[in-house]
Amino acid sequence: MTTDTSSSPAMAREGPITRFFRATEIDARVVGMIAAILGVWFIFEILTALQLWMQERPFNEGLLGGSFLMPRNLWTLLVQTASIAIMATGMVLVIVMRHIDLSVGGILTLVATISAVLQVQYLGPALGVGHWSIWIIATIVALGVGILIGAFNGYLTAYLAIPSFIVTLGGLIAYGRGIGFYISDGVTIAPLDKTFKIVGGGVPDSWLGPTWSWSLAAIACAAVAWSITNGRTQRKRFNFALRPLWAEILLVLLAAAAILGITLIVNSYPWPPKLIEQYALLNQIPIPAGVEDKSGQAICMAGEKVVRCAEGLIFYTGYAVPVLIALAVGLVMTFIASRTQFGRYVFAIGGNPEAAELAGINTRMMTVKVFALMGLLAAISAIVSSARLDAATVSLGDLNELYVIAAAVIGGTSLAGGLGTIYGAMLGALMMQSISSGMQLLNLPSSWQNIIVGSVLVFAVFVDQVYRRRVK
Repeated sequence: MTTDTSSSPAMAREGPITRFFRATEIDARVVGMIAAILGVWFIFEILTALQLWMQERPFNEGLLGGSFLMPRNLWTLLVQTASIAIMATGMVLVIVMRHIDLSVGGILTLVATISAVLQVQYLGPALGVGHWSIWIIATIVALGVGILIGAFNGYLTAYLAIPSFIVTLGGLIAYGRGIGFYISDGVTIAPLDKTFKIVGGGVPDSWLGPTWSWSLAAIACAAVAWSITNGRTQRKRFNFALRPLWAEILLVLLAAAAILGITLIVNSYPWPPKLIEQYALLNQIPIPAGVEDKSGQAICMAGEKVVRCAEGLIFYTGYAVPVLIALAVGLVMTFIASRTQFGRYVFAIGGNPEAAELAGINTRMMTVKVFALMGLLAAISAIVSSARLDAATVSLGDLNELYVIAAAVIGGTSLAGGLGTIYGAMLGALMMQSISSGMQLLNLPSSWQNIIVGSVLVFAVFVDQVYRRRVK
């Protein structure tokens, strides 16, 4: 016989807010994280509007006249967040197991360098520039190198009993700034294969456009509705407590609103006028009559705002490939962490390593596997980052380890181990990138940006400690 969680005597004695969160099973910390992100967005929107007003410049198209809450900036923000979010999903499992990985930035730099050198100096001359197999070979090699480096870190930690802090600190110095610098001779390796660049989201071929983006959003909404409906069916099947029907309907509506809202934002960002012009000329698309630039070419511009010209030649970006990759990684990592034996073992080891070992879990091999997975995710991020930049540099992964660890901790992963969520880490990555993007829009010196990011990390750890003490 199934039960409805809203009718229990314990809930009747609780406050309305507590009852709401218990009925919907929404994590209150996630709600707090989303509220904090929105708060940061509005703060930077106000600050950028004030900056324009003080400089006596016209207000922008942001929600409050600033530069932050514009489709262009929010679209760019999502693309920039992808790389950090991908690595943050793996860092959750590493920290849950009571380890740390400081080498992710170095792994990213080294993998990107190897991939770029392979494309530019070997595959291009051997197979011909633009050959269809170049990006496939480069991607496979990059992923393989990432897994091997991660497994090496895990082996040193698990089987040689070297603390992960020391192992990965050495990797931070050796991988990117040592081996990567040696392989590239300290110079930028570019340009990369044109198909490989699609992964980075910096070219029109890597944007879905409105039609496909709305289609993807519709599929995602349907998937959410099916997931919640199927979950209710499974609960009935095994006689588990059910959420109230209103709570499940509300969850579907909230998820659908979030998906459609994000899709509306990414579909509201038009291509830059110059890019539209280049694309039209390359594909022999008639260019409508409009304002002429210095070369006499007609472009769709009026002042600083893109407008529809005679026939309305204007294209919108939609979702970019890096964002889709990050979302796919998030879904897969959530499934691994919550629905597989591997994930259960990770949290069991993080909760009590001694008990896990006595229960028959091979903790040392699990450590190797988790670090190998972290190396794989760092390699994916290296592919995304280098493809977006269309180059590999020795500074590509600088400070990435700070942002990744901060994203995981801000997202609710406890440095004491045993506690963390994938979606929380991805929200943490969005928070970190939002702060960085806002400071860049305000033209703050890099020194101040580093001070603020470091302070946010310390504050996040402090909040985590307070939360754990309250739970105890």
